[in-house]
Formats: sequence, structure tokens, C-alpha cells
Amino acid sequence: MTIDEFRNVELRVAKITAAERVDGSEKLVKLQVDLGEPRQVLAGIGKEYAPETLVGREIVVVANLEPRKLMGLESQGMLLAAHGADGEPVLLSVDREVAPGSAIS
Repeated sequence: MTIDEFRNVELRVAKITAAERVDGSEKLVKLQVDLGEPRQVLAGIGKEYAPETLVGREIVVVANLEPRKLMGLESQGMLLAAHGADGEPVLLSVDREVAPGSAIS
């Protein structure tokens, strides 16, 4: 990937405003996030994170992906996570509060 290609990836801070498990999936969580505008993001983090612990957190989201359907629901972005020692997702976040939708550079 070139630096110009990387610059096309729009990373933004999103604040989670609501979270719930997706019926029929043990991994998928449906997140409502504030990216300066409301969005819905689906993430396979349900084994590691209880939805109620996610509300209010600030996470990093790829904001310019084309929407994608998962289990009949539309995801309008992708959260970023590292892999822990056992392969579990570890959410990326900012170290202090910033405005929802803030660009990451």
C-alpha cells in the first residue's frame, strides 16, 4: 500500500451511544455510534465485550467503507481492534475525550 492509498482511509473517533447483541449470533454486537452524525456499526466482539460495558466509550472507526450487510443488518463502518494474547479483540481508543467524528491522522 502506498502512502497515498493509506491517506484514503478515513479513521475517525466514534462515541458509542447504544449497543446490543444481534439475535442469532454469539459474536455480533450492533453499535449505534456518534461520528458527528449517527451511524450503525456491527462488530464481532460479543464474546469479549458485554454491550452494556460499551456505551459511552470512544473507539476508532474506519468511516469511509461501503455499507455491508451482516445477518440482515447494515454496518456503516468498521471498528479497529488489536488481537490480545489469546486472539481476543481489544478495542482501540483515544487516551482522552475528543469530539465525535474527529479525524485521526
